[in-house]
Amino acid sequence: MPVTLHLVDHAAWSEDAQARLDLQRIYADAPAERLPAAVDDFIRDHLADGHFFGCARFNDRLLGAVAVRSDRDAWWLSQMCVRKPTRRRGVGSRLLALISRSARDRGRQLRVPASQLPMPDQMLLSRLGYRLHDTGDFFELDPPLQGQGEEMP
Repeated sequence: MPVTLHLVDHAAWSEDAQARLDLQRIYADAPAERLPAAVDDFIRDHLADGHFFGCARFNDRLLGAVAVRSDRDAWWLSQMCVRKPTRRRGVGSRLLALISRSARDRGRQLRVPASQLPMPDQMLLSRLGYRLHDTGDFFELDPPLQGQGEEMP
């Protein structure tokens, strides 16, 4: 399934009604244990804190999303979810590949906190080239990303 990366920050959320609807549907499909709060609260709080979502877009619809928190050196990923009708079709893997390229282009490492990460997610990360950091606190691409520094989206 040919998907592209679509970044949704607070401005995009405010301007794009379809992106709002799709992002809400993606996280409404998420297992309850994946979200720290109700869907609308989770999305609103994540964007209000200045973070963004990396989304898999296909035919002008968002099919999957991952919450991204940025710091000076890295993009930290959490709460990845793909809509139920499109699961098991490579959307999550493609989304991670696209977000990896985008992070590299901006000179950021890509990391995923290891605490409370379900085993299927750990297996997917390992299959995609992520390794548990020596501290055991997070997964990162192995080898780490290389790229030119650039500002966040």
